[in-house]
Amino acid sequence: MVKKIVIPGDLLSENAQNAGYGTYVKNNKVYSSLCGIESSKEDKVGVIPLAGAYMPSPNDVVIGIVVTITPSNWFMDIAAPHDGMFHVSEYPRRVESADMPSILNVGDAAIIRVKDVNESMKIELALRDSSLQKLRTGQIVEIEPVKVPRVIGHGGSMISMLKKETNCNIFVGQNGRIWIDGKDEDMELLKKAIQLIQVEAQRSELTDRVYGFLKNELEMQKQPKPATFFNTKMKIMTGTKEETPEKGHSEETYRKIDVLLDPEA
Repeated sequence: MVKKIVIPGDLLSENAQNAGYGTYVKNNKVYSSLCGIESSKEDKVGVIPLAGAYMPSPNDVVIGIVVTITPSNWFMDIAAPHDGMFHVSEYPRRVESADMPSILNVGDAAIIRVKDVNESMKIELALRDSSLQKLRTGQIVEIEPVKVPRVIGHGGSMISMLKKETNCNIFVGQNGRIWIDGKDEDMELLKKAIQLIQVEAQRSELTDRVYGFLKNELEMQKQPKPATFFNTKMKIMTGTKEETPEKGHSEETYRKIDVLLDPEA
């Protein structure tokens, strides 16, 4: 399918009810408010920006990092222009203010849901879901938020392939943060693959290209390393003393030969 690039002001729909992300409505028509790629999903039309910061929407699932703790809120960096506010009432169980740092401390990361975003960009977060959790192991990799769909792939094809070929657990946040967990060497390989996806995101047949890259990397890892040779000196054992053979004859040997040939010398 050919992707259509749009700019601000381009007409996207004649029906205002079809307005989605990255659009505005004027005279009951939907126009693009961003420079990006037109996206149609169900009965909504939107625009995926070609670049820029993550702009949160309700029900987005993201990876947030705690930056501040107040008596009743955790404030989290979600890679958006504004931090998100996570109120203690949105935690699955009752939490006392004194216990908040033991649950989520500054620097801790969690998979969390965007509950609401108002017109002034006040972002409310929630953790009331069994799939949302504090991240205790693994690493977080960051990519451009607009590249997230390419890491997931059509119908989840890319992320399924990455999990299988690298033996790693992966969660892709809609804010461009990706959590990975596995053996160190597997995570390093996965990070290389994610970087390749980000660099070549605009290319077609990307899943096949990344699959080929991973297969090639894995084959290279299986190849035996070349043997290393060391130059060592031979040692001759004479009783308890080690002697290293010298090149040619010593001066003492030549002196003894001279005495034998000429006794008067």
